[in-house]
Formats: sequence, C-alpha cells, structure tokens
Amino acid sequence: MSIGALRPGLPLATVNPVAKVAATVPLSIVLVLTLDPISAGVAIACELLVFTLVGLGPLVFSRRTLPIWIAAPLTGLSMVLYGAPSGETYWEFGVIHVTEGSLLIGLATMTRVIAIALPAVVLFLTIDPTDLADGLAQTLRLPARFVLGALAALRLVGSSVDDWRTLRLARRARGVADHGVVRRGLGQAFALLVLAIRRGSTLATAMEARGFGAPGERTWARAARFGAVEWVVIAVGCLVAATAAIAAVLAGTWNVVWS
Repeated sequence: MSIGALRPGLPLATVNPVAKVAATVPLSIVLVLTLDPISAGVAIACELLVFTLVGLGPLVFSRRTLPIWIAAPLTGLSMVLYGAPSGETYWEFGVIHVTEGSLLIGLATMTRVIAIALPAVVLFLTIDPTDLADGLAQTLRLPARFVLGALAALRLVGSSVDDWRTLRLARRARGVADHGVVRRGLGQAFALLVLAIRRGSTLATAMEARGFGAPGERTWARAARFGAVEWVVIAVGCLVAATAAIAAVLAGTWNVVWS
C-alpha cells in the first residue's frame, strides 16, 4: 500500500499539511519544557476528544499507532528501573532502584511520549505527500529542489514496505532465512539498504533528466490554500497546549526540566 493510499477519505485530508504540522508545535514545546504527568495526561485527554470530534477516533487505537502504545510503556519502565532514585524505596536490585520518585518520572515520561507522538502520527496519516510538498513550496516558500526530493522520498516509503515483504519471501524460498531471527533481520535490512540506494540513484538520475533540478522559479499544478480552516486547526493546537500547561500549573506539578 502506498503512503498516500489512506488520505482521500479521511477527515482533515483537505487541510493544508503545513497547518497540521504547525498545530503540533505548541504542544510539543510545552511538553518538552516540563516533565510531569498532569500536563501530558491532560494533553492526551484533549487529543482523544479532538480526534473523536473530527472523526479520527478509530485511527487512535488502530494498528498504525500500535508502536506508540508499545514504545511509551517501555520508555516509562526504563525510567522506573533506572531513573534517579528519590523518596521511598520500593525495590532495589543492583543498579535497579524502584522508588517513589522513579515511579513518578516513569509515569511522566510514558504520558509525555504518548502526548507528543500520538497527534504527530495520527495527523501524518491524513497527509498526502503531494499536498505536503505543495504546502512546503507555496506556503513556506521552501526551495523547490528540496521539496521535490522530500516528496520523492515519501513516495518511496510504501515501496520500501513492499520490498521488505518481498525480500522476506524470496529469502525464505531460497532457504537462507530459516534460522536466527537477529541474523536474518540484519541480512534482510542490509539487502533493503542496497536496494534503496540503487533505487534512489536511479530516481535521482531520472528526475535530473526531466528537469526537476533546473534553476529558476517553478510552477505548481495545484494551488495550496491557507485560509480560515487552517487557522482554526492551529488555534486548536495552541488551545490544547495552553490547557495542558494551565492544568499543570494549577495542580502544582509544573516542573521545568532544567530547573
């Protein structure tokens, strides 16, 4: 399946991708500044509410967001086991110290990872690569050469997924992938890397031959609009960030990471 296959029927699919990216920036800044479970927890609750209201609720708990729900608890667990010990000690074994402070840090880390990654992944699923390129070039005025290169790379992500599946089946058919999960994965990853380099070189040559790297101002087939809807999306992102920060301050848990 190509990377843009899910976009057309999704809510917010017609919104300028630049606005979607900009909407996640204020929340990311707020959550990076502080390490506490209240701000991240409030942010997650607001995100779930917003995504449900706009019709993106099914994506939140789909298999495409599964890596977030797996990685976040593992990140929190590592902080629980190896975080800076403080307060009452619940369990200790070698370098592992499970204390009251490490539990709070683990909870805050887990919720912060979810709060930052969830909107990024869900909104990315509603972005068509071509729309993103149009927005970067026409709204942000980024160089056309960079934008077109990024677009070509995004278009190849889906191909890489298909290549990985094909390599796995081919290696299994030849009997070279029957033993050793780690060895099999490393060998297959190296084969995919070689294939990606070859395909990238061929694509770069083809794009140069078609004049994509020519100097001068380019024209674009589709106009990227940036209107009231886009500003509303950004305003919602700012509102969620402000709500999370205010909740943490009122609860007395606002904890600037460098203080």
